[in-house]
Order: sequence, then structure tokens, then C-alpha cells
Amino acid sequence: MNDPHIRLDLQRADRLGLEEAVLCEGKSPAQIDAILDRAAEAGASLLLTRLADERLHSLAARHRERLDHDHLSRTAYFSWTPRRDEELVAAVLSAGTSDASVAAEAARTLKYYGKGALEIGDVGVAGLWRLMERVDEIRRLPVVIVVSGMDAALPSVVGGLVPGLVVAVPTSTGYGVAAGGKTALRAALASCAPGIAVVNIDNGYGAACVALRALGLSRGASGRGSPSP
Repeated sequence: MNDPHIRLDLQRADRLGLEEAVLCEGKSPAQIDAILDRAAEAGASLLLTRLADERLHSLAARHRERLDHDHLSRTAYFSWTPRRDEELVAAVLSAGTSDASVAAEAARTLKYYGKGALEIGDVGVAGLWRLMERVDEIRRLPVVIVVSGMDAALPSVVGGLVPGLVVAVPTSTGYGVAAGGKTALRAALASCAPGIAVVNIDNGYGAACVALRALGLSRGASGRGSPSP
């Protein structure tokens, strides 16, 4: 498929240290196949996000066999080789099971770049003791990504407990006035804990990119290029 709208940014890693990621939501299987064909021709690996199971199964077999797909996070790695020396750089906390897919997207993005995450689930403020049981090991990491919906109180609590960078990821979890994550987003932006970074609703991928940039790990982090002078 020769789609004139498909132009891969293969130099992005040289400029930013972060490769182009492919958002599969809103793309047809034919468009995703065409993107993967271009990547294969260029000998490039790709991180795919929001690749749901049904769309995955509609892709060409030649591509499916080269994809490392994760059901929970809806992410996939194309033509990717894992690193054996994966460094633990961040904690990824989720308030509840309903936030797990967004947290997994963040952790999988870090993994694509050869970086590990300590994943801790179900530590929302309704049962604060669950967070406090793990707080000492969380404090030892330079970045904490906090994924929570509803009133999004967890990032503020964590921001008052740990010295490292806290990245809040509001999610669309919740009833009524939770408003699809808008309440969580506003709560995170209005946090009284100083210095919290906030990304868009359900954007686990973006949170991982904040962590990589902040730690200076984006440049050459995946072993696939470094920025030009």
C-alpha cells in the first residue's frame, strides 16, 4: 500500500533520543501494515501504542510474527530485541486495577528503551497502608510515575513522600463527575505537592517519555542512535 500520508520520522532518535511511536488507534489495519512495511524496508524497530487485540489480529501474518504484543497495555514492539542489562530507573504506581492498562503502557515504553520499572498496583489512597508498605523501596528510585483516576489524590500523597521526580498520569476511571478523567487532570494540576509533572489523560506513553527525558536517558537509551551535534 503506497499511502502518501505515511512518512516515518526515522531521524527523530538522532534529534531527540526518542524514536517515533506509532499510535494505532484510529488507523486501519491496512495503514498499520503499510507503516510496518516502511519500517521493515528501513531496518527500523518501532513502538506501537493503542494496538487492541482485534486490530492486531487483522494485520498481515508477516507483521504479526515480528510483533511483541502485550494485551494489557495494548503496546507492541516491532523488530525489537530486549536488552539483557535492563536498568531499574522508575517506579510505576497505579491506584487501582482499573488504572492498570495505563500503568502498563508506561512500563512497556520504558522497557522498549531498555529501562526497567518497579510496578506496584492497587495502592490508592482508600487503603493508604498498601502504599506505606512499599514507600521505602519507592523512595530509592529517581522517578515515580503515578497513575490514578477518580479524584487523583495519589500523586499529591506520593509527592509529599518521595524526593524524586513525580509524574502524574490522570486516568478516565470513575463515575459521573469524574468526567472521563477531567476531574483527575484538574486535581493533578492543582496539587499542593510542589514540582509534580502532569501528562494528559490516560497517557502512560507520555509519562515514560517524561521520565526518559528528565533522567537524560533518551539519548542512545535504546542503543539505536544518538543526537547529532
